[in-house]
Amino acid sequence: MDSADKVLETMRKAGEPLNTGKIVELSGMDRKEVEKAMKSLKKEERIVSPKRCYWQPK
Repeated sequence: MDSADKVLETMRKAGEPLNTGKIVELSGMDRKEVEKAMKSLKKEERIVSPKRCYWQPK
């Protein structure tokens, strides 16, 4: 499983919009790895932001 899939899985399990810090905390991944994965997910339009700095799967 790559880092983007792990970030998506963490978001789905949480069931609510998460910020980067919370994703790092819940997934146990490195912050830079999470930020890189989220950048990729944003570009692919696989996550959306319901409010500033919070993200959820599309």
